[in-house]
Amino acid sequence: MTADVVAVVLLLAVAAYACAGGTDYGAGFWDLTAGGAERGKRPRWLIDHAMAPVWEVNNVWLIFVFVIMWTGFPVFFQTVFSSMWLPLALAAVGIVLRGAGFALRKPIRRVAGRRVYGAVFAISSLLTPFFLGAAAGGVASGRVAPGTEPSAHAWANPTSVLFGLLAVVATALLGAVFLAADSVRFEAPDLHAYFRWRALAALAGLAVLAVATLVVTHGDAPHVWHGLTRGAGLFFVIVSAVAALVTAWLLLRTSGAWSRVSAAGIVASAVIAWGMAQRPYLIPGSLTVAEGAGAPATLHWLVIVTLVAVVLVFPAVALLYRLDTGGALEPLTDADLRRGGGPENRA
Repeated sequence: MTADVVAVVLLLAVAAYACAGGTDYGAGFWDLTAGGAERGKRPRWLIDHAMAPVWEVNNVWLIFVFVIMWTGFPVFFQTVFSSMWLPLALAAVGIVLRGAGFALRKPIRRVAGRRVYGAVFAISSLLTPFFLGAAAGGVASGRVAPGTEPSAHAWANPTSVLFGLLAVVATALLGAVFLAADSVRFEAPDLHAYFRWRALAALAGLAVLAVATLVVTHGDAPHVWHGLTRGAGLFFVIVSAVAALVTAWLLLRTSGAWSRVSAAGIVASAVIAWGMAQRPYLIPGSLTVAEGAGAPATLHWLVIVTLVAVVLVFPAVALLYRLDTGGALEPLTDADLRRGGGPENRA
């Protein structure tokens, strides 16, 4: 019973990272596709201002995922990271390079240096979610198992490729929706329309890929396909589809807080649907939740730590997101500093 609770916590943590971290990766995707220096100047300006206050905190969810995996399900952790070390290592390198590129491209004065760091940030934002999605596809298709030797077959297969593409397009959707809402806060109506239409395009692409994934998993990952077409898995698939329709309706009308909620609902529900579809397995066909669970004492402590995090950490993160989306964390400008820098001195 405790193992099932910890497995649910792990799944929710993955969903949280997919939504929070996915938004940042999506911003990098639109940075990559914004065009040349002059054409992409305005979108990149918004991306820099919208991401800066909270982009680091989103990795808290990834760290939480890793802690739950290696302490709560050590066999699962060892199996995944040994059999698919290459895509996961590439994703880790991408996370590091992405952070370095974003942090260093603004203070660099030379145009050539800004372009190099900007390219590192943008390309890493595309490759990292793809490799993370490909690794998830390897798990979903059951191509990894305890004792499996590392091979490209574990992550370079139809399900993995589609999961990787789904991850990229889902992050693009989240990034565009959040940037469209941020453009209202920054009083940039041109960027509001710019990102709204890109969000709609990403939503259409996500719908096509979702249908293709269902078709491919029928033969390539049958256990997951059966889980997605009945029971709790089907329920969350329907929730995700409804959230997609709501998001499209909101984007056609305007962009704001509710479009952010519905877009996050698409991704979170899809991740939860995948987890529900795999029950009772961590790795379909080879490793159940009970078989992969750690020591009972460890699981009990993980539950306690999670409760502490719910009380102390999660409210702080929620407050940070609220302050950011409300515009309370905007950096000081040169004009603010010349006037004294205090909020009461702002125009």
